[in-house]
Amino acid sequence: MTPDNAARYGSFSRFLHWTMALGIGWMLVSAITHSLAKDSGLDAFMWPTHKHVGSALMVLVVVRLLWALVNTARRPASLSLAAKLGHWALYALMFAIPLIGLLRQYGSARAFSPLGLPVFPGRDESTKIQWMTDLGGALHGELGWVLLAAVLGHIAMAWWHRRSPTDNVLPRMIGSSASAR
Repeated sequence: MTPDNAARYGSFSRFLHWTMALGIGWMLVSAITHSLAKDSGLDAFMWPTHKHVGSALMVLVVVRLLWALVNTARRPASLSLAAKLGHWALYALMFAIPLIGLLRQYGSARAFSPLGLPVFPGRDESTKIQWMTDLGGALHGELGWVLLAAVLGHIAMAWWHRRSPTDNVLPRMIGSSASAR
């Protein structure tokens, strides 16, 4: 396992980044499919995985955040304050969205067992916690769309900087030591 260094992210950091990128992509596609093709075969395939993948992503974002904090001194420096703030916004959204979904699930009094692991049991319908379900209903999906915009911005900026011989950030996350276009 290669460690993070000033030139590029190590193998564990890259594993976390790309695994979460795939998971977030899956979540966004499942949400878009559920919104646009609710009763389709694709929705029937993807939507039941939404909570499971979201739960795995919540665990991964906590691991990723802790890993980033432990490795702050060894990691490549941000190109600018805007880049640093953009990354922190991504972390905040990656943490807040599943947390709000989890609050909504708990507030609904329904059981929650992602990947077969019991997190909390179902309760009597009369024990619903309305503010939790209201918060989830108001913010979970909407923040998901904000995350989509932020991810697209992240990709666009990485691609934009790829054109620069001095600011090509893509090799940092793909593990390449070359900064060729």
